[in-house]
Amino acid sequence: MLKLFLPDEHVSSVYKIDLKNLQSNGIKGIITDLDNTLVAWDEPHATQEVVDWFKTLANEQFNYIIISNNNADRVQAFCDPIDVSYVHTARKPLRKSFLKAATMMNLKPEQVAVIGDQLLTDVLGGNLGGFYTILVKPLVETDAKITRFNRMIERRILNYFQKRGKIKWEE
Repeated sequence: MLKLFLPDEHVSSVYKIDLKNLQSNGIKGIITDLDNTLVAWDEPHATQEVVDWFKTLANEQFNYIIISNNNADRVQAFCDPIDVSYVHTARKPLRKSFLKAATMMNLKPEQVAVIGDQLLTDVLGGNLGGFYTILVKPLVETDAKITRFNRMIERRILNYFQKRGKIKWEE
């Protein structure tokens, strides 16, 4: 059961992901979470660093899409100015939105990496859908109220994995 929460890879941020390694493993698409993965949960717009990361993905021939449990207004306000496709109100970890995102990119789950900062939504949902999963550290220590409860559970699961050597964060 706990293996569903274990990501295939874990890195400190999206910028530390080895895109060449993903390509060599047949990954052609990226599904990424928004809040605390790309920007802080209370940051309404993309930073230049995020914009540049999406340009790098495009230059490396990756398809990409953002999926978020957040509402349409929040996700649209972030994605439209930088011309990134999205799925809002995703109800992660249910796999339906992950599969929808893969379909929007015309890719199969095994060709897509899911990137996010939460075990209980991003990693679990990606694993349930048969995707390659990458856990990143949350960008900020604070969270929206709804996420705080998940973080308490996640800390216990992460501690379990760390004690068994399955996850070790880089410094």
